[in-house]
This record gives sequence, C-alpha cells and structure tokens, in this order.
Amino acid sequence: MIEKICTFLTNRIRKEMPELDDERAEVINYGLQNIIGEIPKIFIMLGVAYFLGIFKLALFTFVALFLYKGASGGVHLKTHIGCILFTTIFYCGIPFISQYFVLSTTFKYILIASVWIFGMIMIKLYAPADTEDVPILETKVRKKKQFVSYITFTLGLLIAAVIDSNVISNILILANFLQTIMITKFVYKLTNSKYGYEVYESTSTGSV
Repeated sequence: MIEKICTFLTNRIRKEMPELDDERAEVINYGLQNIIGEIPKIFIMLGVAYFLGIFKLALFTFVALFLYKGASGGVHLKTHIGCILFTTIFYCGIPFISQYFVLSTTFKYILIASVWIFGMIMIKLYAPADTEDVPILETKVRKKKQFVSYITFTLGLLIAAVIDSNVISNILILANFLQTIMITKFVYKLTNSKYGYEVYESTSTGSV
C-alpha cells in the first residue's frame, strides 16, 4: 500500500518536474517511502508503549536517539512489517528493560566509558552507515554526519553519567549502545544488507 502511494506521488512530481531523471526519481520515491512509512511505525510503537505503561519513556527514547540515529545511519529491514516490529521492539524494549536494573555508580561509569570507546571506534569505521537505496557519496556530507555522530553519541553518554534518574541513565546507555551496534558490519551481514558507498565503489571500480 505504501509503495503504491509513494509511486503515485513520485509520478505526480515527475509530471510537474519533467527534468527529473530515473535515478533522482528513485531517490525521491525512496525518501517518500521512509517519510510515509515512519508515520504508522511511530504511532504503532507509541500505542504499544502506552499499553505497556511506558509511553513517556518510549517517547523520550525516540527523541533522545533521534539526532544520533539520523547522523550515524544503520540497517533498514527490507519489509515494512519487519521495520514496524523492529521499531516497536527497539523503542519499547529499551525503556521497559531499563526500569528493572540498577547500576552501582562505579560500574555505571566503567560501562559508560566502555560504551563510549566502543562507539567512537565504530563511528570512525562505519558512520554514516548508508544503504544501497540511498548511498551517501559526497565526502563533505559523510564527514559532517560522522562529526555529528561523535558529538550526539558523546553528549548522550555524558548526560547518562551525570543525571540522577536511574531509568533515564539506563535508557541513554542502552539506546546509544544498541544504535551503535546497528551501524556495524556484523549487523549488516546478519541482515544481508550492504553499505551503499561500498556498493557504489565496487561498481565504479568494476566499470573501469
């Protein structure tokens, strides 16, 4: 259903802008699918969160991770149902679990430091983690997104270190760690996905 709506909108845009070639139209279509597809995912996720009694915590998790996730990227599941299930589990599971464990101050600082070191290495290696459908090819854009990833990731963990709320601190640590996992080569292989810029580079090399 979403694909049909996006195809219809893309065709209307092409009628208004005949100068668009097939490649740009495909990018527009993919962008529309992401935008329109996000709306039901968010509502379903928040609905489940409300049912579980963690609406505010799930909303906080979504907002707290928004900039880091947007800058660092990560895998995209190939079906809308898969995306909905993953989004719901991710944004509901993190705050739900975070309510049920308490970290000692010393262990919390050690954990935050370990997650930060791991994250900085993964960001250096993989961020921004793009996809085949929308590769990020411009060096300037990649560097900007990587820089934003460093800042937002570090800021999230700093807040986790100083905030008094145990639950909020747990959410920030767990959410930033799991989002970092989502950009790694291991997860890309696990989901049979490929980094967009690597596909582009291999194609370009092969065509020479």
